Amino acid sequence: GILNFCANNYLGLSSHPEVIRAAVEALEKFGAGLSSVRFICGTQSIHKDLEEKIARFHQREDAILYASCFDANAGIFEALLTPEDAVLSDELNHASIIDGIRLCKANKYRYKHMDMQDLEAKLQDAQKHRLRLVATDGAFSMDGDIAPLREICQLAQKYDALVFIDECHATGFLGPNGRGTDELLGVMDKVTIINSTLGKALGGAAGGYTTGPKPLIDLLRQRSRPYLFSNSLPPAVVGCASKALDLLMESNAIAQSMAAKTQRFRSKMTAAGFTISGKDHPICPVMLGDARLAAVMAEDMLNRGIYVIGFSYPVVPKGKARIRVQISAVHSDEDIDRCVEAFTEVGRKHGALP
Repeated sequence: GILNFCANNYLGLSSHPEVIRAAVEALEKFGAGLSSVRFICGTQSIHKDLEEKIARFHQREDAILYASCFDANAGIFEALLTPEDAVLSDELNHASIIDGIRLCKANKYRYKHMDMQDLEAKLQDAQKHRLRLVATDGAFSMDGDIAPLREICQLAQKYDALVFIDECHATGFLGPNGRGTDELLGVMDKVTIINSTLGKALGGAAGGYTTGPKPLIDLLRQRSRPYLFSNSLPPAVVGCASKALDLLMESNAIAQSMAAKTQRFRSKMTAAGFTISGKDHPICPVMLGDARLAAVMAEDMLNRGIYVIGFSYPVVPKGKARIRVQISAVHSDEDIDRCVEAFTEVGRKHGALP
């Protein structure tokens, strides 16, 4: 009797019968695991097939699999950038991007969140370095806002920089065919590197990847430490992710269904008097400010059959506590309306609404 409104299962594929069947078939055919890293005896045909499929989905030259997107982010900056280079990172980038950048020896710049004037100033300062890489989340997971990729790509072209995006909260459902924020904003040919996950919209199990130019992927296979020293993805995980991509490439119907459901929740919650952060993204943070209020409201929501979680410092800045709601393609209109009704009742009870 509980409705889950806090999962990253944007397309509902983690419980899709064809995805589950593909995982079972891979398990039976290829075994539970490889007991090895990729370059020893950890590469099967299904790993190579999935990498090819990821590259085709994103319209890139090649792709490389990791145990998680956290590993993909930990493995790229150190392998790619030297002390002669510079990396420019949005201040609200995911922790895994921040940690990955810490591992490299490049000159580090942090620009204000989605502030293009500040990014341009830092790009001007970074002209003294050999190579410049702008790193940003495509969609920011705590606020549900989308990076201004058109403007970022224009600045990158002006100042001869590369663009890297983390698409964990975009792959599968943003853009006309679910290819992500670069498709949504019409800059697929201008973004150099994409990191993303198989553990959210694409089956929800585990795994991550980098996709981009073939020379970059070849470099990562030789130098990226999380790839070199982590076990291969289990066959069942590979199987379910591969089937999820098949379903997306066969039809954009699931991805397209997200827009209407997201709009329904956002408009009804706004009409009820709540402040919802972000824009047009299924991550819908209900901004409350007070950490205790977010916690007690989330607890009361569960008592009404709606599973949501309160977020407060240090996950989000002090004074910006919220309940992060995430819409899924498997939520019906009735489910969404029930969630809004519960929020309205609980909000009035705790003084979050008049």
